[in-house]
Amino acid sequence: MNTEINRKVDARTFDNDEKQTMKRTLNENIETAWDRLEAQQPQCGFGQLGVCCNSCKMGPCRIDPFEGGPQRGVCGADAHLIVARNLLNDITAGAASHSDHGREVLETFYGTANGKSQGYEFLDTEKLKKVAQEIGIETEGRSNEEIAKKIGEQFLAEFGMVKNKLDFTDRAPEKTRKIWEQAGIMPRGVDREVVESMHRVHMGVGADYANMLLHGLRTALSDGWGGSMIATELSDILFGTPKVTKSTVNLGTLKENMVNIVLHGHNPILSDVVVKAAKDQKLLDKAKEAGADGINLVGLCCTGNELMMRKGIPMAGNMLNQELALATGAVDAMIIDYQCIFPSLPQLANCFHSKIVSTSEKSKVPGAVHKEFHAESAYDTATEIVELAIDTYKERNPQQVEIPCEPMEMVSGFSVEAIKDALGGSYKPLIDAIVAGKIKGIVGSVGCSNPKVQHDYGHVNLAKELMKKDILLVETGCAAVASGKAGLLVPEAAKMAGDGLREVCESLNMPPILHMGSCVDCSRVLTLAGELANALDVGIDQLPAAGAAPEWYAQKALTIASYFVASGFFTVVGLPPNIHGSQKVTELLTDGLEGVVKAKFAVEPDPKLAARMLERHIMSKREELGI
Repeated sequence: MNTEINRKVDARTFDNDEKQTMKRTLNENIETAWDRLEAQQPQCGFGQLGVCCNSCKMGPCRIDPFEGGPQRGVCGADAHLIVARNLLNDITAGAASHSDHGREVLETFYGTANGKSQGYEFLDTEKLKKVAQEIGIETEGRSNEEIAKKIGEQFLAEFGMVKNKLDFTDRAPEKTRKIWEQAGIMPRGVDREVVESMHRVHMGVGADYANMLLHGLRTALSDGWGGSMIATELSDILFGTPKVTKSTVNLGTLKENMVNIVLHGHNPILSDVVVKAAKDQKLLDKAKEAGADGINLVGLCCTGNELMMRKGIPMAGNMLNQELALATGAVDAMIIDYQCIFPSLPQLANCFHSKIVSTSEKSKVPGAVHKEFHAESAYDTATEIVELAIDTYKERNPQQVEIPCEPMEMVSGFSVEAIKDALGGSYKPLIDAIVAGKIKGIVGSVGCSNPKVQHDYGHVNLAKELMKKDILLVETGCAAVASGKAGLLVPEAAKMAGDGLREVCESLNMPPILHMGSCVDCSRVLTLAGELANALDVGIDQLPAAGAAPEWYAQKALTIASYFVASGFFTVVGLPPNIHGSQKVTELLTDGLEGVVKAKFAVEPDPKLAARMLERHIMSKREELGI
């Protein structure tokens, strides 16, 4: 029995620090995502190929991949259209989720400007004025609140059709914008593109697979250079632009003798006020009265990334650590907002004393305690939740607590501004290092955790391989957390890098991998690429740069990969989207797009081979630039 459990654990995770907790779940029959994946085998082959369609009541339909059965759905759609329609639907869902996150940040930002939010203020007023000036708003003689109102009104208009333009697309180099215009994929409005996508996937509308997928790129761009970028920039103004900061990561950040509150999800609006509430002396006194030494906040998933890079709050892990965190028996309350949250969490929490606290009207979870969050009463709600966690701590059984490891140190907070500051206020040292070949190029490694891949294996091994090749990684989301848990996000990790990258990192005392934030902060990668391309007077596609998503699972990650490719990044994903039922769609994405946006997708599950592909691409771009 122990041999079988050890075999399963080794197959499921690359992270040695979480293996003890994973063994516990197997020994005590605590169900996790890995068990549910196992129970789903074999998964639907039609779904994996993308050739099943449930779009209308004439169906559901499916195409026989072996040509012995039906080759068209009831409406007449062939495999190419069905695959493209499904893919567009997924890209659109991802764009909608990140952009709706951006809308909530914008609404809170605008409410704060109008004095209608509780517990918020503009922490980076320098960036407030900088963004205002960038988008053509006069700042002279205006208060911060007046400037913010104007910014809010201008960005609110970008979610519809009033402007027919996204201001932040001007950050892209002119050569890149010309590519979008020629391809007909320049985004016009965030909601405009999402709504049109959903119109196109309706039966009887989109019928040309290539036309459908080009609009998918336009919708993705409306997120990357629109909704997500708005979320990132306004979050910086509200909560502070990240600066380089030290913290810790893994399940060892949970503490036996403290009230443990895990903040899980993606939106920083709630978590920011929970941090404030947890510092309230009355609540700290109440925690001590309950027998705890204090209140311990830890992040999880992208809410954790947001908190770490701005507040230095430790992180328990990435997406697949959410159930394992509960399985330590040390979590008193897990506060969730939305995205990447397993509906199964309350079931697992019931194995212990833990409470799951849902906070979004969009993401109510059966079995969770619901404390609906609104900006107007943010601090009051945060206080209620912290009080609930303290009361729950009293129910904790110390005999059930098993924290498996000590925390790992890591460095985060590499916003575009922080990177420029570290370089002395200019990108010239980075450009010089690239021209000299000390840094061959840059890869943005992003995306999720997926139980189909040994947990963290793809992220960590791709990172190690690229470091050896003198390629600088900028990471977000679960990719960044995986590298942090593996000890790669500290300056000392530079000893694992190639000679050139190691020299640069040691001279600046920085890690060989830069943590740029949460998954919406992939927009920071776009901004950085835009600034470097503008400095060199080239398009983004001409940079020695690329993208990667080794363990992706979510529609959001597919959208990110799509706006990376549409922006000019050759992008390698570790798992294929569900497209192999159409040779035409597959060929368009992995070859044909090169002639449209000067970039394309590739699929490679082996991180070593993926690193070679990325290096070859970067070296070809260096050759084209003559460096």
